[in-house]
Amino acid sequence: MNTLHSNHLLQSRGAWRPALVLAAIALLGFGGLYSLAATGIGRVLFPSQATGSIVVRDGKPVASLLVAQPFADPRYLQPRPSAAGYDPMAAAGSNQARTNPDAIARIALARGEIAARDGIAPTAVAADLITQSGSGLDPHVSEQAASQQVGRIARARGIPVARVRDAVAQATQGSLGSPSYVNVVKVNLALDDATRDALAPAQ
Repeated sequence: MNTLHSNHLLQSRGAWRPALVLAAIALLGFGGLYSLAATGIGRVLFPSQATGSIVVRDGKPVASLLVAQPFADPRYLQPRPSAAGYDPMAAAGSNQARTNPDAIARIALARGEIAARDGIAPTAVAADLITQSGSGLDPHVSEQAASQQVGRIARARGIPVARVRDAVAQATQGSLGSPSYVNVVKVNLALDDATRDALAPAQ
């Protein structure tokens, strides 16, 4: 009996050994080495995207092209409103239905304020400038939302409207069959460059 029991234990251990070795290889290979390799390849092929599309100016990170941030100054293109207060650690929507009285009042107030700010009719205000995105961190606005702000930005900066339109065009993206959209941070960085160039003394 002792011999039979010992043989049974040896056979059980032998049956478990391949499974444990396979589990170790899978854990180390796919959980460790694969992740390191994929991260390394991503950094080589897509260095900006792999690190969060961070924009660096004068050696300091100033923004991410993937995360919205507030721009209160009239010289800047304004993003969508954020229920999360543009806080990446609190990304969320308002969870208010269209029929919610608070949401209706907030949208009506925002529509009037934006119309007065941009010098347009309330009915011309782009929908995405008065509604919050699901994440509260959407870095883009529609072409309509960007276009309605061009005049105000040009006046506030004292630069030609054409310079502002060019900055918007350069930051416009889109894929076949879907509406184009404008990256707010890209536009505002380009506008700062355009204003800096316009104010620079002639050489």
